[in-house]
Amino acid sequence: MEHIVRAIVTGSKVFGRAASASLKQAQAASKYAKAQAQNNPNAAHTFASHGLTLEEACKILNVKPPQQGKANMEEVAERFKRLFDQNEPKNGGSFYLQSKILRARERIESEVRQAEEEASREAELKEGWKPKVFKNR
Repeated sequence: MEHIVRAIVTGSKVFGRAASASLKQAQAASKYAKAQAQNNPNAAHTFASHGLTLEEACKILNVKPPQQGKANMEEVAERFKRLFDQNEPKNGGSFYLQSKILRARERIESEVRQAEEEASREAELKEGWKPKVFKNR
């Protein structure tokens, strides 16, 4: 009986510490997102939706950050595939690391896509509005 009580007490302590550490990490992430929101209003939205900053995503995949909205997406895809496959849980890898690798790729792709959309809008604004006119034959 004594061993069962000790096991329960020890298990409770371990669970309590894990829950406390998880709460602290969530609070730190929240503070970081708020700080980013003050510096750049758009950064908070992208951080919240992906859980990673662009800098973190580039470090995870070990690629250069996009310059003027352009990145070597072939290199990103290659590194993603290699790291994702290396961390396959069936081969002793980590599902958590696979998730981080996937989020990193998504974050970089999102950044590039957003920059392409902005460039497209700017180009459209420079051209001006040119409606297509159809003539009846």
